Amino acid sequence: MILYVILAISILSLGFAFWKALNIMKKSPGTEKMQEISDLIHKGAMTFLKKEYIILSIFIVIVTAALYYFIGQNIAIAFVLGAVFSATAGNIGMRIATKSNARAAEGAKKSINEGLVIAFSSGTVMGLSVVGIGLLGVTLLYMIFNDPSIIYGFGFGASSIALFARVGGGIYTKAADVGADLVGKVEAGIPEDDPRNPAVIADNVGDNVGDIAGMGADLFESYVDSIIAAMVIGTAIMITTNISKGYVVLPLILAALGIISSVIGTLFVKVTKGKAQHALDKGIWAASISMSIFSFIAIKYIIPNSTGTGVFYCVMSGLVAGIIIGLVTEYYTSNSKKPAQKVAEAAKTGAGTNLIQGLAVGMLSTWVPVLTICAAIFVSYHFSGLYGIAIAAVGMLSTLGITLATDCYGPVADNAAGIAEMAKLGGPIRKRCESLDAVGNTTAAIGKGFAIGSAALTALALFASFTQVAAQLTGKTTVIDITTPNVIIGLFIGGMIPFLFSALAMKAVGKAAESIVIEVRRQFKQIKGLMEGKAKPDSNKCISIVTEAALREMILPTLITIAAPIIVGLTLGIGALGGLLAGVTVTGFLMAVFMANSGAVWDNAKKYIEAGHFGGKGSDAHKAAVVGDTVGDPMKDTSGPSLNILIKLMSIVALVFLPLFI
Repeated sequence: MILYVILAISILSLGFAFWKALNIMKKSPGTEKMQEISDLIHKGAMTFLKKEYIILSIFIVIVTAALYYFIGQNIAIAFVLGAVFSATAGNIGMRIATKSNARAAEGAKKSINEGLVIAFSSGTVMGLSVVGIGLLGVTLLYMIFNDPSIIYGFGFGASSIALFARVGGGIYTKAADVGADLVGKVEAGIPEDDPRNPAVIADNVGDNVGDIAGMGADLFESYVDSIIAAMVIGTAIMITTNISKGYVVLPLILAALGIISSVIGTLFVKVTKGKAQHALDKGIWAASISMSIFSFIAIKYIIPNSTGTGVFYCVMSGLVAGIIIGLVTEYYTSNSKKPAQKVAEAAKTGAGTNLIQGLAVGMLSTWVPVLTICAAIFVSYHFSGLYGIAIAAVGMLSTLGITLATDCYGPVADNAAGIAEMAKLGGPIRKRCESLDAVGNTTAAIGKGFAIGSAALTALALFASFTQVAAQLTGKTTVIDITTPNVIIGLFIGGMIPFLFSALAMKAVGKAAESIVIEVRRQFKQIKGLMEGKAKPDSNKCISIVTEAALREMILPTLITIAAPIIVGLTLGIGALGGLLAGVTVTGFLMAVFMANSGAVWDNAKKYIEAGHFGGKGSDAHKAAVVGDTVGDPMKDTSGPSLNILIKLMSIVALVFLPLFI
């Protein structure tokens, strides 16, 4: 009975998202010029998705055949469903985001609240679609197979799509952004969203490709993987202690309660006294408090006595850890806080000192997230063992519906500000849109911090599941012995892979950006009247160039991620594979925090200068800050976020193919 209730809640989530989408589409899309720009962004985004899905289809067919032949039919079916469901969630988010940007700009004509509500509603569609589709898929597969270990195939499918979306989308968005900035702002001295720049539309497309489809796929993967890992460990508890299925279905119940809490949180998002950030914060706090109350009642009912109290503490440790990591990320990256202001001040003496200060801030920003994750692990393991760690990950991701909504708000607000600039809506309206965009920059940084923290906890839950499943299959109590050479080799290889992966991703951005720079320079020289505003740029050419480059360059990093655990498992054994997963998780988590926060602080230091400090736009400090921002772009939007998926996908691959390594 309870599983049917969970299914109903997942469908309710999708229904609420659909209702929100209908309300957005009823809003005015603005002037003819605004609609023209919005349509260009929409078509560019959908073109990228279609081409990406062609490559993904080939990949899915090959992997499905391999799973069917080597592992089993059921795992292969689950894999296909995971891939299709993840792609569907990203497609929904991309479509509504690219239809909401002009409407958000038009809403800002009335008030800042109207613009915020439209942009946030767009994010809500994405957030509730991700959790609704994710919970629906996991619940259906559990009802069909009654074996959580088979559902790892669903997680593998979701992870594969996530990596392609994150890496491909990250390369796209940053290549377009860097190319537009280098030629537009640095060489030509024109504003960021100037319609004369042929790469501007590609840049706006990239915001959606990277931060909507990419982030959505990333967190969809974390969401389903954490639930599956907790269910698998719960099954082991049920078998060894001969108790009911409470431990197995609890992750599904918590996810369903998180959806209800997220819907409640969306009702609190309204601007008061012009504070857009406060409106979004209220929604997250309302959802978190609701989730705390609901989870306490549910756990007490399903797992009575002191054991249930311990499990509740695990949920809370995950929720609190997510909030702390978000707040710390905001402190280290926001242009209203000292770290970003110090980076901006360092730009007065040149790009070199700006880069040094930004690197230092990024490195320094790792200590609180690491200690927070350590505290969550300590508390959750103390109260409920390995199951507690998995439940902490579920707890952190339980309110993903609204957390992802606030993150996806950012790209829509960014696009709205760009449309306001290109459509020449006037000073007051542009200021409102820029105000919403400034909040979006903060939510994007917080969202990346949350995504990294949740990835770390999810990877740990998967690692715990790996050790348990490996012990069951081998009959050994210890499968990873740090004193054996093979395990140490695995640790070193695992520690190295995030560096190799990040290098390939950043080089890919550099190559693609070079192509854009050459094309923008060509158009500025050859299209007569373009710089005077009398001719239109060929935006489609830039979109085509960066799409092909991104899709071409994403293949090698993706193949390395999937191949590494299989090769290590086949050649060096399960112990070395465990070492590999441990090494990649620790190094990948630290690098992800460092790269994401360094990139974000360089970006916001530049914005702090643009707000009129240290000489403002056009000053030497501003030029130095633009260099820092250019270096940081692929770190915070390509390599850093992609590492989230790397550490989870490698664990999922290890779990799915584990029978081959015995």
